[in-house]
Amino acid sequence: MEKKFRKIGILTSGGDAPGMNAAIKSVTCAAINRGVEVVGILGGYSGLINDKIRPLTKNDVCDIEARGGTFLYSDRCDEFKYEEGMQKAIATCKRHNIDGIVAIGGDGTFRGATDLSIRGIPCIGVTGTIDNDITASDITVGYDTAMNTVMHIGDSLRDTCESHARCMVIEVMGRNAGYIAIETGLALNAIGVAVQEKEFDKEALFAKMTHARKNGRRSFTVVVAEGLGGAFSEGLTKEIEERTGIEARFVRPGHIVRGGIPTLADRNFASKCGFKAAELLLQGVSDVVVISRHDKITSMEIKYALILDRMYKGKLKDGDLDNFTDEQIAEMKAICKERAEYFDDMYEIVNGVGC
Repeated sequence: MEKKFRKIGILTSGGDAPGMNAAIKSVTCAAINRGVEVVGILGGYSGLINDKIRPLTKNDVCDIEARGGTFLYSDRCDEFKYEEGMQKAIATCKRHNIDGIVAIGGDGTFRGATDLSIRGIPCIGVTGTIDNDITASDITVGYDTAMNTVMHIGDSLRDTCESHARCMVIEVMGRNAGYIAIETGLALNAIGVAVQEKEFDKEALFAKMTHARKNGRRSFTVVVAEGLGGAFSEGLTKEIEERTGIEARFVRPGHIVRGGIPTLADRNFASKCGFKAAELLLQGVSDVVVISRHDKITSMEIKYALILDRMYKGKLKDGDLDNFTDEQIAEMKAICKERAEYFDDMYEIVNGVGC
């Protein structure tokens, strides 16, 4: 029997991502159109613990999809990792008659959502991270905007590189994942892309740059994923000058990459995910995350998605697979293989077409 929902809450947690506001708007309007009240939880799980709740109407969320960041603010909440903090959050839900929650964020957000679901507060997750490091989903909310921001920065830097015959080493965000680096490296015609997932051949880069300079090339771009660490990026910049004689500069856009006006792709993807999340929650579905698989908006159990993520990242612990069938484990391995093959293909392309 379908659960009767009177009121649902929405929160955003972890790092902000462009498109989160579009997801908030979509969940809000979809729920209100079904006769369900909506409240915003300010500051993620911290807001849930500290009773920072505000009602949301259609007017409150009208046009927020054009804004970056998160209209509901965000926070990283250590207190929520412990039972006492979770019970405070549950007490807030009961005090405000919140029947379920849509939680927008990354893997930490989903762990919080599954903890609440287990304790009787139905939750649905929506991806919201520029890093695109949720293995279950082909893309995540915020990823497209972040890539476009890096691309525009790189295009601007190329102008000054051409003027002064320089190389720009750009370190981009992405945490421990190299997706932003690899995709923007291709778009920027980078002569080299360094990511944590692949061994980087500095000698090949120096030789390629030296040859290109002898043939008249003036400007160069090298993209480095932040997962390799700032020491790597800055050290590589110095080595380029020392080994090639080409003047080099280091640029770290940092959190600029997280901000900005969301692209059409992020707005629409987030809106679709928000609608799907509201639909599932109001149907009585709980403890799942809304994802994109092969251009289709679908969902996956959060526990499955989290273990899949550990498998792909080589972080499985003893007992992680004990509650899954052989068929499920085989499916996880297939998804990991598919994702790894995509990354390998992209790495080969970016190294094969750079000039």
